[in-house]
Amino acid sequence: MDNLTCQIANFAYELKFAQLPQDIVAAATRFMVDSLACAIAAHDCEPAQMGLRLARGAAPLKHPGRIICHGAMSTAETAAFVNTAMIRNLDFNDEYPGGHPSDCLGAFLAIAESAQADGKQLIESLVIAYELFLRLSDATHLRYKGWDQGFAVGIGVAAGVGHLLNLTREQLAEAIAIIAVANVPMRNTRAGELSLWKGVATAYAARNGMFAALLAGEGMTGADKPFEGKHGLWDLITGPFQLTPLPTEGGPYQAPGTRLKYWPVEYNGQLSVWGALELREKVKWQELRDIEIGVYTFCYTEIGSEPEKWDPKTRETADHSLPYIFAKVLVDGTISVAAFEESAYRDPSLRPLMSKIRVYLDHQVDAIYPKTISMKIKATGNDGHVTELWPRDPLGHPNKPMGDEDVRKKFLRIVEPVYGKDKTKTVLERWWKVSEMSESKLIQAITSLDV
Repeated sequence: MDNLTCQIANFAYELKFAQLPQDIVAAATRFMVDSLACAIAAHDCEPAQMGLRLARGAAPLKHPGRIICHGAMSTAETAAFVNTAMIRNLDFNDEYPGGHPSDCLGAFLAIAESAQADGKQLIESLVIAYELFLRLSDATHLRYKGWDQGFAVGIGVAAGVGHLLNLTREQLAEAIAIIAVANVPMRNTRAGELSLWKGVATAYAARNGMFAALLAGEGMTGADKPFEGKHGLWDLITGPFQLTPLPTEGGPYQAPGTRLKYWPVEYNGQLSVWGALELREKVKWQELRDIEIGVYTFCYTEIGSEPEKWDPKTRETADHSLPYIFAKVLVDGTISVAAFEESAYRDPSLRPLMSKIRVYLDHQVDAIYPKTISMKIKATGNDGHVTELWPRDPLGHPNKPMGDEDVRKKFLRIVEPVYGKDKTKTVLERWWKVSEMSESKLIQAITSLDV
């Protein structure tokens, strides 16, 4: 095996809960609770229903998978797909430049029961996945080369699931090799008019990562040098790179750099909400003639450059439309999950305001990204009066982090419509102590998520 494969496998094999600083355990708990809130709120989403139709009656004798919220068992890989589809559906889960590390968690929730894991082991796998996801995103720059985040998700899942299943160091390396050569998805998933696939591409990657770990556990061997060898990742796509030293090698924990979301929109749209709210306090949107919004490169290419974003015809496109998000907040004074129902994003009365919005790449804004996320807003009224704003760092960014209370409030806000107040509070308090759960308590906590 090449050096990078062994480095990743060694980390997944060696990390133990006793090594984790308390602030990392606290961050991991916030990520877990936040992800569960997103899954519960989207438990009945269309992709999950599709997965459930394929999943029922397929539970194997070895390594059955738990589908959360639905009281169903199936294959571990199918359960990983459905769980991740729910976590991901609302685009409300955490984010890092490069993708969504929490897209790995559906797989761990699927396999935890049959792996006989306790809460500490679940947190270990979460930390393994996040640390690998962040480092791979930083080192490979795959999204800028036209490849999607599923590559990092697949490796994070294979490493985390292998850890939960107590695979050997060698088996973990084989799982990493299998997923690395078999799972380099295209970023076309997130271009143009977006489809349902946008929300399940990483669920598919999680499914693949799960299967890679299960295969390795049964003795399957993978490519010898998936990263560094002939026709490997370095050779074909990225060129040579190194990962920042991992925590088991004396490196820093990077997971706290993950960004949580306060609003149910794509991450680059978070500041759009805050900016629109600030503008709304200063002017009447009905009296605006023109709105110019200067953004950084990734925001421009992701949610502000394609013509489809000015006339969204799918939920996924509306969520990735800066003009829709900005105009919707100007009119309504807030944005919620209901804004992405078909009747809302196809509302013809909003199109005239959206047509007044022009998005452009601003080099000052781009120069300070991602350490500072900002946008320049210039709104011109019908009378010629100009209002200029330069909002920075949405709540949830590392410069303005969401703390425990923010995450708890978010959980209550989006889960109560599903569970009611009493059950929501009970589930929240239970999962807030996930790191203290025994194996039996973790199983009880997982089954308590059923709707």
